[in-house]
Amino acid sequence: MKTEILGIQFDNLTVEQAVDAGAALLQEEGFHYAVTPNPEFLLAAEQDMKFRAILNRADLTLADGIGVVYAAKILGTPLAARVPGIDFATGLLQKLSEENRGIRLFLLGAKPGIAQEAADCLGRQYPGITLCGTMDGYFQDEELAARAVAQANAQLLFICLGAPKQENWMARWGVYTGCRLAVGLGGALDVFAGKVERAPETWQKLGLEWAYRLKKEPQRISRMAKLPLVLVKAGKTRITGKGNS
Repeated sequence: MKTEILGIQFDNLTVEQAVDAGAALLQEEGFHYAVTPNPEFLLAAEQDMKFRAILNRADLTLADGIGVVYAAKILGTPLAARVPGIDFATGLLQKLSEENRGIRLFLLGAKPGIAQEAADCLGRQYPGITLCGTMDGYFQDEELAARAVAQANAQLLFICLGAPKQENWMARWGVYTGCRLAVGLGGALDVFAGKVERAPETWQKLGLEWAYRLKKEPQRISRMAKLPLVLVKAGKTRITGKGNS
């Protein structure tokens, strides 16, 4: 079931339900892609109709940011849960590894060397997954990147180029990769590789992961300032009945 939040159609799922949905897509024929919008996505999509359309065509649209969850409550259309992209990805890998389906995973993005380090770490954590290839995010030829994924016979692709580049790439080139499912995951490869530390679980449960990151990286203040702006927009939309379309 979809829930519209400021013009974006979100899947109203818990993390566990999202993982099951992702695993189901991997069993279907054809190419599918998942996106994980946060407040920055919502503001960008308001100005960029192409980006908005790509988000709304996704097979899975998961509420990554706590700002999206708060906006949904303000609008009177609460979501079941926040579904951080990295939690969806690790939950999916855990499920697939336990099922030992031999799913072939390709990692695309981040700085040179990071994707391979992430692959090494994920390979140890999830032995039931086959890490079939990596490529950094500094490629110039988008078709060449798609061809690399296809030649690796990947079924699952984690693409970490940042928004909207990763979403545009999935929409344009995903079908040529031969993958069943591609997931846009922003900076997740840095976390998988152990280069970036996630907030402690207590902070995550309180919805304060953004605050922890701001504490660690104060230069992100301009990005974090977009969270209250989304809440203001949600409030205005609730009052006027306009804008959530």
